[in-house]
Amino acid sequence: MDMHTKALKPRLSFWQLWNMSFGFFGIQFGFALQNANTSRIFSTLGANPDDLALFWLAAPVTGLLVQPIIGYMSDNTWHPKWGRRRPFFFVGALLAMIAMFLMPNSSVLWMAVAVLWLMDAAINVSMEPFRAFVGDKLDVSQQTAGYAMQTFFIGCGAVIASLLPTIFTSMGVSNVPLDGSIPETVRYSFYAGALVFMAAVSWTVFTADELPPADMAAFDSERKRARNLGVAVAEILSGFARMPKTMVQLAFVQFFTWIALFAMWIYTGSAIADSVYGTRDAQSAAFQDAGNWVGIMFAVYSGVSALAAFILPVFARATSRKTVHATCLAIGGISLASIVFISSREMLMLPMVGVGIAWASILTMPYAILAGALPARRMGYFMGLFNFFVVIPQIVSGLLLGFVTREFFQGHTVQTLALGGACMLLAAVLTLAVTDQAPKATA
Repeated sequence: MDMHTKALKPRLSFWQLWNMSFGFFGIQFGFALQNANTSRIFSTLGANPDDLALFWLAAPVTGLLVQPIIGYMSDNTWHPKWGRRRPFFFVGALLAMIAMFLMPNSSVLWMAVAVLWLMDAAINVSMEPFRAFVGDKLDVSQQTAGYAMQTFFIGCGAVIASLLPTIFTSMGVSNVPLDGSIPETVRYSFYAGALVFMAAVSWTVFTADELPPADMAAFDSERKRARNLGVAVAEILSGFARMPKTMVQLAFVQFFTWIALFAMWIYTGSAIADSVYGTRDAQSAAFQDAGNWVGIMFAVYSGVSALAAFILPVFARATSRKTVHATCLAIGGISLASIVFISSREMLMLPMVGVGIAWASILTMPYAILAGALPARRMGYFMGLFNFFVVIPQIVSGLLLGFVTREFFQGHTVQTLALGGACMLLAAVLTLAVTDQAPKATA
C-alpha cells in the first residue's frame, strides 16, 4: 500500500472542492496581472521590443528551479495542523504579495526585471503544490472535476485581474505614464491583486484539510532520508529517467503549447499597439490604451475558460480526454494565428474565445491525464518535474523569439503571434499520440 494516498479517499462535496480550489482565484490574480502588464511595464521603462522575450526569461527560469524543488519538499512535509501542501500555499502567497506591491513601483528597467524573478518564484511556490493537492485528496473519479474547479477559479481570477487597469481608468485614475513612470492604473491594479492573492490562498489554507500519511512511521523514515541534500538532488535529477510513458508523450505536447502561450503573453500588447492602434511608442497614450484593451482581450479568454472548464469534462466522458484536448488546442491555434488578419479591435474578441477554449483544456486535461499515470507518493515531485516542459519552451522562446521577430518579421510582433498559433496546432496533432491510462468512465 502507498504510504501517502492509497488509503480510501472519501468523495468530496461541491463546496469541499470549492474550498480546496479557491486559492487559485488569488494565484491567478498574480499570473494574470503579470501576463497582461509585464511587457507594458518593461516597455514603459524603456525596453526595446526585441529584448522583451529575454527580459521575460525570469519567469520560466524561476519555474524551472522552484517547482521540482517545492514539489519534492512538499511530498516530504507533514504537520499535524498545516498538513503537507498548505504551508507552501501560505508562504508563497506572502512572498507574492510583497513582490506585487514592489513591481509597479519599479523606477528603472533592471528593478522591474529583478522583481519579476521574485514575483514569479513566489507564485510558483504557492501554485505548484495545488496541482498535487488534487491528486492527494481526490479519488481518480473526481480528479478531472478537481482540476476543472481549479480552471474555473483560474478563469474567474484572470477575468477580474485583467480588467483592473480598465476599471481604474473608468474610475478616473490616470492611465498615462508621467515622466516615464508606470501609470497609476497599473499600480493600483497590482495593489488590489496582492491583497486578493493573499486572501484567497488563506481561504484554502484555513478551510481545507489534508489526508495524513497512511503509515506515519514509514513516512518519517522517508522524510529523514529526503533531508540528506545529496539524496534529494539525486532523486530530483533521476526523475527524468523514471518518467512514465504518458508523461513523456505529454511533454512534447506541452513544449509546443507553451511556446504559443509565451509568445501570446509577451507580444500581444506590442502587436495590438502596432497593428490596430498604429503606434510603437510606449510613452504614447495610444500605446497605453492598447495595453488596457489587451487586458480586456485576456479577460475574454479567461472568462471563456472559466465557463468551458465544466463543459470539457462532459465531452471527455463522451469521447476521451486526449480527443478533447487535441480539439481544443486546434481551435486555440487557429484563433491565435488569425489575429494577424484582424485590424478592428472589436473583432479581436473572436479569436480570444478560441484561445479561451484551449486555455481551459491546457489547465485541465494534461494534469488529469498525468495524475492517473503517476505514483501517488511522488505526486508533488512529478507534477513539479512536469513543469519543466512548461518552462523549457518558454526559455527557448525567450532566447529565440526576439531574433525571429527582428530578422524574419521586421519587428512586427503580430506575426510572432501567428507563429505561436502554428505551434499550438502542432501540439494538437501530437496530443493524438498520448496514452491516457485512466478508464473512460473516470474521465
